[in-house]
Amino acid sequence: MAGAGRGRKKQISSGADAAGQSAPPDGGQAAALHAGFPVVGIGASAGGLAAFEAFFSGMPADAPPGMAFVLVQHLAPDHKSMLSDLIRRCTRMPVFEVDDGMVVQPDCVYIIPPNHDMAFLDGTLQLLEPSAPRGQRLPIDFFFRSLAEDQGQRAIGIVLSGTGSDGTQGVRAIKGAGGMVMAQDPDTTEFSGMPLSAIATGMVDYPLPPAEMPARLVAYARHAFGKIRVPVAVDTPQAEGALKKIFVLLRAQTGHDFSQYKPSTINRRVERRMAVHQIDALEAYVRFLQQTPAEVEALFRDLLIGVTSFFRDPDAFKVLEEQVIPKLFEDKPAGSTIRAWCAGCSTGEEAYSVAILLQEYMEKTHQHQAVQLFATDIDSRAIATARAGLYPASVAADLSAERLARFFSPESDGSAYRVHKGLRDMLVFSEHDLIKDPPFSRLDLVTCRNVLIYMNAALQRKVIPLFHYALRPGGVLFLGSSEGVGELGDAFAVIDRKAKLFQRKETVPARDRGPLTHLMPPMATNDAGPAPKIGAHRATSAAKLPLRELTEQALLRQLAPTAALVNEQGDILYLYGRTGMYLEPAPGEPGISNLLKMAREGLRRELASALKQAAAKRETVRCPGLRVKTNGHFTLVDLTVCPVPATGAAQAGSFLYLAILEDVPEPQARPLAGAPAGAEGVAAIPGSETEAAQRISELLHELRTKDEYLRSTHEELEISNQELKSSIEEMQSVNEELQSTNEEMETSKEELQSVNEELNTVNMELQTKVADLSRVNNDMNNLLAGTGIGTVFVDHELRILRFTPAASAIINLIPSDVGRPVSHVVSNMVGYDSLAADVREVLDSLAPKAVDVRTTNGKWHTMRILPYRTLDNVIEGAVISFIDITEAMQTREQLLKAREHLRLAVVVRDSHDAITVQDLAGRILTWNPGAERMYGWTEAEALQMNVRQRIPEPLREEALATLRRLSEAEVLEPYLTQRLDKHGAVLTVSIVSTALFDESGGMYAIATTERTTGGPP
Repeated sequence: MAGAGRGRKKQISSGADAAGQSAPPDGGQAAALHAGFPVVGIGASAGGLAAFEAFFSGMPADAPPGMAFVLVQHLAPDHKSMLSDLIRRCTRMPVFEVDDGMVVQPDCVYIIPPNHDMAFLDGTLQLLEPSAPRGQRLPIDFFFRSLAEDQGQRAIGIVLSGTGSDGTQGVRAIKGAGGMVMAQDPDTTEFSGMPLSAIATGMVDYPLPPAEMPARLVAYARHAFGKIRVPVAVDTPQAEGALKKIFVLLRAQTGHDFSQYKPSTINRRVERRMAVHQIDALEAYVRFLQQTPAEVEALFRDLLIGVTSFFRDPDAFKVLEEQVIPKLFEDKPAGSTIRAWCAGCSTGEEAYSVAILLQEYMEKTHQHQAVQLFATDIDSRAIATARAGLYPASVAADLSAERLARFFSPESDGSAYRVHKGLRDMLVFSEHDLIKDPPFSRLDLVTCRNVLIYMNAALQRKVIPLFHYALRPGGVLFLGSSEGVGELGDAFAVIDRKAKLFQRKETVPARDRGPLTHLMPPMATNDAGPAPKIGAHRATSAAKLPLRELTEQALLRQLAPTAALVNEQGDILYLYGRTGMYLEPAPGEPGISNLLKMAREGLRRELASALKQAAAKRETVRCPGLRVKTNGHFTLVDLTVCPVPATGAAQAGSFLYLAILEDVPEPQARPLAGAPAGAEGVAAIPGSETEAAQRISELLHELRTKDEYLRSTHEELEISNQELKSSIEEMQSVNEELQSTNEEMETSKEELQSVNEELNTVNMELQTKVADLSRVNNDMNNLLAGTGIGTVFVDHELRILRFTPAASAIINLIPSDVGRPVSHVVSNMVGYDSLAADVREVLDSLAPKAVDVRTTNGKWHTMRILPYRTLDNVIEGAVISFIDITEAMQTREQLLKAREHLRLAVVVRDSHDAITVQDLAGRILTWNPGAERMYGWTEAEALQMNVRQRIPEPLREEALATLRRLSEAEVLEPYLTQRLDKHGAVLTVSIVSTALFDESGGMYAIATTERTTGGPP
């Protein structure tokens, strides 16, 4: 995106005509104008109108802010924006809708017009025709990046309510340029997507509600850009000493040494953090760092801010792709490994860019070497982001559509892209310090872009030999555009000087030769204690390290208070300083030392409460002015309990707690309220008077607290009344916009969507998502995910593009089959081998085809082959789907059987003979109408009877014998016998008996066909 931004700026004419309500001066005047005040870029999308109004309504009215405000919102392209009129109601500053070339002046508000991208150049706002299709535009990112490039430290970015991730990449650019960033508190937004995405980068200085932003913004600007501000970079012993103390605190908490970084970089970052907290003196900021471990971490993150993107500096990556990548694979036997190292990878975009180039070359040349790409950085948060491989949707501007579809998958809500697993598996991300950790070795490629520029010359002279050692002979070093190999130029051959590509020579010149310890930096340690002596032959190098450590120890003794590191239960893990004044052994048998049990009188209750609160809220808790009993008298102590993230894989996600105890100045320096004049301190007052004075002081403090609460309640009531009044104006603006919407509904549905998009911007987000769908969304529209339907996508050459998991049970597919012809894959279909021919027939005729196929596991599927159509009705392949019809086939068979049974039932019903079915116990199961006519019993009566009731007494034994003969043969020849009817009359009947058998071959019933003969049996 950065590259695209620079490309667009080249097309901008600096001599644009006058626009709006002010005429732009010439280039010199414009540069002078914009150099004297900060420029605030404010981006919003859905829900942005209310956020804009809250922001400008909260602007202080006592004095002009002294900065310019540029509003960038997602707008409908063909609808006249009413945002300017609405903003004028909320601010007394002039409000302009931007015209091309408009000069930016302080204390003015500028609003982007619809259907334009906007850039900041030499103090003017330049409008450009959007190059990306609607729905893929990222106007906030585009403006923020141009603002960062033009304004540097004076750039301020604010991200308000909206969906998606527009603005995230721009936030990175502003922070990389030394600017300041705010984001709306997600709890106060209508749509939290954009603020959450910005906050997730870890680069937002102030997450605040819009109404609270102006006061903090004005305070920051006055401190950071006011005339009375003194820069940090002052060449004085005091400033140098304060910076050394900052380095000590950073090293003690993070384990990383920044003392050899360029002073200008350190000064700029420290100065910005001081402006964030409105601290004027460097010594005061050192004290603030001591008391606030979270600020040490924040300063550490600011020092590590890296501006990166996919294929940053495209020309250099083009040279890498064309000249270097092929050489890496030359003379590599099959099955060998390509080893690469991306040092200082930040959030991983550069490492994934190198991996994409390697993967594309292997696919192009059909090579299958293994790739080991190590990506390292000292920023744990950046490494976590890189490992996740999840990036905001705005990265689409840095990638070609082909690469985006090939190597990334969109998230379900469209707000981000995730790196494909195949590409992710090529990389290994880890935390690694170039200065103190050993390097990798036998590498084919090392990339370290825009890291060396932050190091001084001495440190660069250590790092370049380290890279030389890590590379194999002939290996390639890829540096940033402003970096070089320095004094080690004879050890590297230049591949492309402009692209900063160097190749390691086979041998090193004699003047550069030395032991391995010369090429590798000394291993540092986080231990603050002195290093042991290791021998006279290393006296020189050993003498330097203790001097630095002695200095750090001396500074820590002067600065660091007494402290104890404990777990959540209060068990002591480490003690620092002299703790005897505050702790004493607990009575009883010795065991695990517990801080709560060992705390002296006056400290135990507050310590337990503070530890519990810090564990519950994961925030620092302070208890000032505690009276701790020590050796017969009381000492005033300030208690601070702060959470400390535990290190190590086994303790990941858990916290320890650091209890810090600091002595308060002598009592006479802080006399109690109400003490008599001339009293030197509490110690001069008798015990009872001291307690009374303390009680009075507490009561007065409580009274003041309640008074402040009543005052704040009254102020809140007044604010509520003002909000009720402003709601009338808000309703008027809403009614005005609704009326405009109704008018445009009469013209077309498209205009209705555009107006609704500007009114509540929800419909706008939905409409732009339709335009956001590209080739990947075409696939998703055709994909039957979650339905259990096996689906395979193929292109015109019948190569597999993707498939669903259900399809792998029918066609033996694995992830590596993507890109192979479908005819090369063995299927589980029985008796069907014309898949490729049928797909080709569908592509030729564009007529769908359906075939019922059976798989080896006995299941049936309907295979349907359809042409793959994009939203533009372009045929780009075919879709093969398999629908399980096993149940339908079984149901069809059952229906056929049921139909046969139905025909038999009709025969039984219409027969004149008596047809019955009885079980082996003689119970009657079936009784047809012929039996009812012959014997007189109805079907309901017969089903309650046993066959013995219809057999005369003398013939029952004969009937049992017949049953035994029937079990030996399925059908008995017709025989004559006698049966009784309902009235007891004896009938002579001819009977044919048939045994009925179940599926297992066991007889379960007897069917009889009976007919009267009228003669004797």
